[in-house]
Amino acid sequence: MSIRTDRASGLIRKEIALMLLGGEIHDPRLSGMVSITDVEMSRDLQYATVYFTMYGGELEDGLKGLNSSAGFIRRQLGRRLKMRRVPELRFKADHSMEQGEKIDRLLNSIDIPPPQEGDE
Repeated sequence: MSIRTDRASGLIRKEIALMLLGGEIHDPRLSGMVSITDVEMSRDLQYATVYFTMYGGELEDGLKGLNSSAGFIRRQLGRRLKMRRVPELRFKADHSMEQGEKIDRLLNSIDIPPPQEGDE
């Protein structure tokens, strides 16, 4: 990625997170705490893929809520960031937390005997 796309994705991530924290996005499907984990920009800055996770709610409901609020979020980004062209937003659920917890549970379930004296 270029410096320009990195900077744009960071600004978009921050502003969407602030909108969510500030309660500006009113959708009942976003009942849990929504966290923006990453934003990936296309090279031409036309599209932004926004990855999110939810605590205390269903990811699928959150995805529907964010997709229905995409127009509002995009307009707010245009006002706040004063970008020449605001990218089209695509939301995707980030399952990395679930996968990490699953791996952690698997590792904790392994019964490894302690090393015996003389074993090397």
